[in-house]
Amino acid sequence: MSDTTVLPTTSLRWFARLKSTALALVVPGALLLLWHVATTRNWTRLIPSPAETAEYMRDFAFGGIYDDAFSATLHIHLLASMGRVYGGFLLAALFALPIGMLIGRIPLARATLDPFFQLMRPIPVTAWLPLSMILFGLGAKSAFSLVFLGSFYPILLNTIFGVKNVDPKLFEAASMLGCRGNAQFFRVVLPAALPSIFTGLRLGLGLAWFVIVVGEMTGVPQGLGAVIMDGRTLSRTELVICGMIVIGVVGYISDRLVMMLGNYLLRWSPTHHG
Repeated sequence: MSDTTVLPTTSLRWFARLKSTALALVVPGALLLLWHVATTRNWTRLIPSPAETAEYMRDFAFGGIYDDAFSATLHIHLLASMGRVYGGFLLAALFALPIGMLIGRIPLARATLDPFFQLMRPIPVTAWLPLSMILFGLGAKSAFSLVFLGSFYPILLNTIFGVKNVDPKLFEAASMLGCRGNAQFFRVVLPAALPSIFTGLRLGLGLAWFVIVVGEMTGVPQGLGAVIMDGRTLSRTELVICGMIVIGVVGYISDRLVMMLGNYLLRWSPTHHG
């Protein structure tokens, strides 16, 4: 009986995964086909074909084809950008999470801090670029500071929302079970706010990859943003596209990892689906 039930269940799981993968590839496949048609029919002469871009990407990663200044340098630029993105993101989370919990949980902190952050939040990260260059100069520190600012507010706001909107009935149930005082924060508030917190972390990490391109266009010698800027300056569209593709892929993988961690920590929640 176990064999007859396990095999169909396994087959259904594999079918569901294949179906999900196929659906996820529909839009990229359609865009790739449109890109191929546009370049082969000379709708544009400024953009290389997908095949040419793949060749450039191979040289960018491994070299041996064009042997120019960008050949086999992908790992150098990728590691430089990853260090700034993840470093700025983690520093933003280190500050945003406790501040958000204070604002969401303590009325005095909300009245004191929330107006200030609401005033600063609408200022675009790009508006901070001149000031960051003045404070930190041209280079990695300026890019790092922009990543920090870009990641900070999504994490902060979602943490505030999650902590502030915990169902009051949960506190009553916890009190009836003998959980009172500070223990309620760790056993009630934090678990209930985790879905919103992980939403903020995902948004913050996505914005970190968005901002790094701007941050690395200000005189940083290494980084994917620097590659995109150099490609624009040298009129090498293939470099711009390769840099965009790498950022998209690595950003997607980063988001999946955060989502997997969230799914693991929230596996007890029947309403959380990742």
